[in-house]
Amino acid sequence: MIPRNPIKSLLLACLLAATATATADTAKSVEAPVPLLWKVSDHDNAVYLLGSFHLLRPGDYPLSDDVDAAFDDAEQVMFELSPEEMDAGTLSMQMLQAATRTDGSTLEQDLDPDTWTRLQAWAEKNGLPLANFGSFESWFVGLTISIVEMTKQGLDPKLGLDNHFMERARLSGKPTAGLERGQEQIAVLDGMDATEQRQFVAESLEQAEKGSLETERLHQAWRRGDAEGLWTGMAADMKREYPRLYQRINVDRNDAWVPKIEQRLTESTSDDTLVVVGALHLLGEDGVVEKLRARGYTVERVCSACKAE
Repeated sequence: MIPRNPIKSLLLACLLAATATATADTAKSVEAPVPLLWKVSDHDNAVYLLGSFHLLRPGDYPLSDDVDAAFDDAEQVMFELSPEEMDAGTLSMQMLQAATRTDGSTLEQDLDPDTWTRLQAWAEKNGLPLANFGSFESWFVGLTISIVEMTKQGLDPKLGLDNHFMERARLSGKPTAGLERGQEQIAVLDGMDATEQRQFVAESLEQAEKGSLETERLHQAWRRGDAEGLWTGMAADMKREYPRLYQRINVDRNDAWVPKIEQRLTESTSDDTLVVVGALHLLGEDGVVEKLRARGYTVERVCSACKAE
């Protein structure tokens, strides 16, 4: 969802519990973001699908009237993970346990000499002792690099759209639910093979060296509600270059979510529901939007600021 790197773009959409705090900010935006929002309807109720950006800035709020209206209309809110699980305090520990090496291998052994040298330089530049990373799997190191770089650009996980609506649902007393469990998300990351993990670290470092331009481009595409731009920047390269990883991270999860979302439409006792998930999961032919449309539901883009789809 965030950088150019196609692996990283999707893995960061699975981000669970970043603890870093933004160290920089940019000028506040003056217009509300154009929402990536769709309404899926059957004969008696509706599901709103809202594409999230998991790290945002204060200037990304308030949201558009379309999004506020969808939240007000919904009697229940669903997320990738339930707020109860996110607040349980166990996800970070589960991730650390999954990322900790247990086979006696070292991070330096996993990386080629050039990547190791670049990682040393990055750690020194950011005042992070490289020894702190030695006991962790490469995928966790790559994720850490990305989070550090994004928070330096003023993007804060505490301000992500998911957290925003978890708090709003809590304050309004609306029931919430999750589409999957945290351990399932962790397994997506921990399931990367050695080659994919090395690539993840190398490209995380490459993005860090190039700076914030690509991250900002994707953030602005999200603010514009540019579904095509986000698809191209987030997923198209990965689908082409890393089809197995794309299948595991995106398609398989979407396929598992669609029946759960559809149940909110088919159950006669269900009320309207707002579903907030990473924007990637709604985009392209493999996205939840098209999968529900293929099942015969009426699907329309909700966007007063853009042309109807």
